[in-house]
Amino acid sequence: MNTMKFAACAAAVAGIALCANGAKIDKHTLISHRGESVDAPENTLPAYKTAVKRGFGFECDIYLSADKRVFTFHDRDLTRTTAGACKKKCAEANWETEISKADVGGWGKWKGSKFVGTRPALLDEVLELAVDGRWIFVEVKPGPEIVPYIKEVFAKQKKATPKNALFIAFNRETCKKLKELMPEYKVYWLTSSSVGPKGAKEPVTAEYILEGIKYTGANGVDCHYKRGVVTKDMVKAIHDAGYEFHVWTVDKLADAQEAFRCGVDTVTTNCAKKLYDGDRAGK
Repeated sequence: MNTMKFAACAAAVAGIALCANGAKIDKHTLISHRGESVDAPENTLPAYKTAVKRGFGFECDIYLSADKRVFTFHDRDLTRTTAGACKKKCAEANWETEISKADVGGWGKWKGSKFVGTRPALLDEVLELAVDGRWIFVEVKPGPEIVPYIKEVFAKQKKATPKNALFIAFNRETCKKLKELMPEYKVYWLTSSSVGPKGAKEPVTAEYILEGIKYTGANGVDCHYKRGVVTKDMVKAIHDAGYEFHVWTVDKLADAQEAFRCGVDTVTTNCAKKLYDGDRAGK
């Protein structure tokens, strides 16, 4: 290899390293929260498909129904996004007779929209949208009892792999079980930007985050973003320890830009397209 070619190769490698350690707003670093939930009802196939069509990864929330089906939903009960038509807890409702018949496309601002009649999605339907180069963040809401059922769903499909799907969870025991039963997949431990007893919360620290990561065996953290709490030094401490640092849920462009300046790996947002377009426009 001649000198000029070697120099060009070295520059390319340096550029790759810079990208790896200095992420910025881009389609592979923005994760659509509950799908592109600003333009389609949250946690529905239309929201996920919109994210994929626009070139973004997305996040979804999952529960286990009473008849042992893994489906996407955010709240513990079905009340809010069914406009009160079904008030059962997710874990107590049957997929076949109740959840699959629930309309989650006509609540709130979606009333009378083209999404009326949309039902919740099964996890296996969501995984059909997996593509390499974009991540599906699967947030596991229940405890570790759901993990064997998740593993079963993943084993029956072909598109979701450790290269395009991963797990996030607040429950530490759930994180541990995911790493135990599905060690090939990344798991990020979820935490708030403040911790402690209700009414006496303090800002989260790097030490607290590292303790949680090490306890769970996770690959990193997905931390609620708050300016002044998530700092460059905090992110560096987690990276220097060999772990990843992701944040949620950031809807203001200036906050997203600041989060990336701090060195975070991805930003989860309700409005990925708005942030991406705003950043490109130099706003």
